[in-house]
Amino acid sequence: MLSLLAVAVAMFPGSAWAATVESVRVAGDRIVVKFDGPVTDAASTIVAGTRQILLDISNATPGRGGVAAGPVTRVTQSRTGVGARVVFDLSEPTVIGDAQFERGGRELTLQIQAASPATFAAAAQAGTSNYFPFNLGGLRRPKYKISVPVPAATKATPLPRVDGNDRRPLVVIDAGHGGVDPGAISPHTGLKEKDATLKIARAIRDELLASGRVRVALTRDNDRYILHRERFGIARRLKADLFISIHCDSAGTETATGATAYTLSEVASDKEAARLAARENKADVISGVNLDQHADVSSILIDLAQRETINASAGFARLLGREARPLMPVKDNFHRMASLMVLKAPDTPSVLFETGYISNRQDAEFLASDGGRERIAQSVTRAVEVHFAKRLAAR
Repeated sequence: MLSLLAVAVAMFPGSAWAATVESVRVAGDRIVVKFDGPVTDAASTIVAGTRQILLDISNATPGRGGVAAGPVTRVTQSRTGVGARVVFDLSEPTVIGDAQFERGGRELTLQIQAASPATFAAAAQAGTSNYFPFNLGGLRRPKYKISVPVPAATKATPLPRVDGNDRRPLVVIDAGHGGVDPGAISPHTGLKEKDATLKIARAIRDELLASGRVRVALTRDNDRYILHRERFGIARRLKADLFISIHCDSAGTETATGATAYTLSEVASDKEAARLAARENKADVISGVNLDQHADVSSILIDLAQRETINASAGFARLLGREARPLMPVKDNFHRMASLMVLKAPDTPSVLFETGYISNRQDAEFLASDGGRERIAQSVTRAVEVHFAKRLAAR
């Protein structure tokens, strides 16, 4: 613990653990928030009922009010359990189109734009948007570059069929494991993860297509194994707008239950997330490619710090948790983060959805049932619809 504290002090020298909001100024189509030291992250939420924008800054101390203008009629600040909150009262529906940290995390600029009542309501329903001043985990961008020889190109995996209206956004559903890799196996029913994920992926595809709002492709529609980098590679080659990898969790205890969603981070959010990453990333060894013995070109050469993609992935994970909670068992800490190989497409929002514990009897029966798969598919479909409504509102 002491070593971690030392690293934090070195990473943010002079921050005194909490930056203070120095000033808040609204000018034209911009809100500029300045701090007297670097902050780690911020998040905005639109509240339709009171017509407000809430800006929460982690590990920060509130200052005094701010200068209102345009659609912002008043600016107030207060302290919250995690930092400072700035509240913007609005005279008309207004949404945040983009956000950018500058000056090493000491200044945050929010681009605001007028919106219709329907767009404003959709943005409020979409939930929180997160902003980070640095790349993954709040780390400063390195001043050096790493380069490695790029291996000779190999024959690409054939692209799957895409179903749906060509004018709709594309969702790629990835059924985890398959072929020589059965994944986890239920000690109660003998259900193999590879079979459960394929049936769940098909159910999600059918539900999404029935909604008529998206196009859908499956990375696999039969019992075969695909390498992790080929799975997200398919999504990138198809120019997918969203990638969802379907899995079933397992644990050494039968009491573990509930679904979880994981998004990419080089630092695991907890021990269970680290355990999952170690297990899932090793799956490629079964197919003859040991990731420990090959340079992970994709993770080195691709900039994983693309804030928009990371934010979109986290936002969708939160939506999925909200929509799944009334329909199926989910964990209290639904959204977690881990360094999962299958999520490392830098330009495609990606989520790994652990639909339940195959090691738990009740979860395994739920995953194997038509009714259970239908509820999972409904959860995903509702989250997808809100996710793309939010994107449309932000344009």
